[in-house]
Amino acid sequence: MNERDRDRDRKPRFGGPKPGGHGKDRGRPGGGRPAWRDRESGARGRSSGGDAPVILYGWHTVTLALANPRRRIRKLLLTENAARRLAEENIDTRVPPELVRPAEIDRRLGPDAVHQGLLAEVDALPAPDIDTLPRDGIVLVLDQITDPHNVGAILRSAAAFDVKAIVTTARHSPEATGVLAKSASGALELVPIVSVQNLARALNEMNDNGFLTVGLDSEGTENLAGVPLQAPLALVLGAEGKGLRQLTRETCRVVARLDMPGAIKSLNVSNAAALALYIGASRLGLMA
Repeated sequence: MNERDRDRDRKPRFGGPKPGGHGKDRGRPGGGRPAWRDRESGARGRSSGGDAPVILYGWHTVTLALANPRRRIRKLLLTENAARRLAEENIDTRVPPELVRPAEIDRRLGPDAVHQGLLAEVDALPAPDIDTLPRDGIVLVLDQITDPHNVGAILRSAAAFDVKAIVTTARHSPEATGVLAKSASGALELVPIVSVQNLARALNEMNDNGFLTVGLDSEGTENLAGVPLQAPLALVLGAEGKGLRQLTRETCRVVARLDMPGAIKSLNVSNAAALALYIGASRLGLMA
């Protein structure tokens, strides 16, 4: 097999953070019964089963989608190598796959996409309502975080810490498809996403439902490690570059910072999310 027929597995190019955020640094700008739309489509006019599919690619992303009975698979493109590996691992493709050369998937995604020979067109997943969010753990709230790499990494951490849902803004947030889905490495199938038109209203509703809403901001009055935390807990992370918006900050019951012991005091938003989740899960006794 020549080089052109090999599945692409090159390292993708990621945008790095720039100063200003969680700690004191944020990343760089660059998606049941739905409450505000299907979880991957936000407020962009799509609904489950609509004309525009969600695009998933990469081994973990696609195989977890294939294993999710709630995910409707419309179309599956596979290279010969990927099809052979799926067969060897007894993974059900659920729909008859279309065998293609790697270059065909490159053409669809771009030459830098690390697709590993798999591309799926799927329907969006349903999302829970705000008032039906579980009250036995942690929910993440993202205030206009725009970089799909960061949001995907946050989703992956959320799945690792058994986060019950992610609440995000319908506008100024990436769609849960393509790069975001690949960065999430299958976490889209594990963590429900609720997309809301008005984040402050959603936070108020969560406050009314007993959530302790904690905003993370470098100007927070308390260190998160010293805040008495309780379930249900909502950790609120601000946008890249500008942090929590004023109304979001005012709606949170507590605004806390992440104090770092080293010479560098700043964290990228996805790293800040992982650290905050570890603190929250440890304090709630979820790590045992």
